[in-house]
Amino acid sequence: MPFHIPPTVIVDGTLYALLAFSIATWSLIVFKTWQFARNGIDNRRFASAFWDAPDISSAESLPLFTARGPQARIAQHGFGWLNEMHATSGQAIKFHGSPEELLGQTLRVQTQEEQRTLESGLTLLASIGSTAPFVGLFGTVLGIMHALHEISQSGSASLDVVAGPIGDALIATAVGIAVAVPAVLAYNFFLRRVKNHRLELDHFAGSFLHLVFNTDNKQG
Repeated sequence: MPFHIPPTVIVDGTLYALLAFSIATWSLIVFKTWQFARNGIDNRRFASAFWDAPDISSAESLPLFTARGPQARIAQHGFGWLNEMHATSGQAIKFHGSPEELLGQTLRVQTQEEQRTLESGLTLLASIGSTAPFVGLFGTVLGIMHALHEISQSGSASLDVVAGPIGDALIATAVGIAVAVPAVLAYNFFLRRVKNHRLELDHFAGSFLHLVFNTDNKQG
C-alpha cells in the first residue's frame, strides 16, 4: 500500500512553514534595524573624532570606544597597510606599484566587506517575500481539493456546507500574503539603506586617501 500523507497534514505544514517565515522576517527586521542604527551612531561618533583630530597620528590613536563602526574599520585597515609598508620599506611584492593606488585598493576591499556585512540577511528577506505567497497558495489549493472531496462524500453542495471548508482553505493564501508584504517592504527599505551607507563609506575612503597623501606631500 503506497504511503499517503493526508491533505490536512500538508496544509497545516504550509501554515507552520509560513509561521517560520514570519518569525525569520521579523527577527531580521529587528536585527537589521538595530544594525543600521548602531552603525550610524558609531560612524557619526568616529567621523567627528577623526576629523577633529589635530594630526594623523592622533586620528590613528583614537580610543577604542570611539574607533568603532564601518568607517573606523576602514581607517584601521588603511593605517595597518601604511604601517606595514613603512615597516618593510615597501620591499614586499604586495607593495610594488603606486602607493596611492595600492592603498585605495585596500580601502575598497574593506569597504566591500562592510557592504557584504550590511547586506547579510537581505537575500533571505527577498526569498521569503517572493515565495511566501506561493507557499500559501499551495496550501490553499490542497485545502480546497480536500474540502471538495469531503463535500462530494457528504453528498451535499449547499452554501453552508461549501463555505466553511473553502474559507478555511483560503486562510493559507491570506497568511502567505501577510508574510510576504513585510518581507518585501523591509527588503526594499534596507536595500536603500545599504546603498546610502555604501556611498558614505566610499566618501570616507576617498577622503582618507586624500588626507594621507596630501599630508605626506606636505611633510615631504
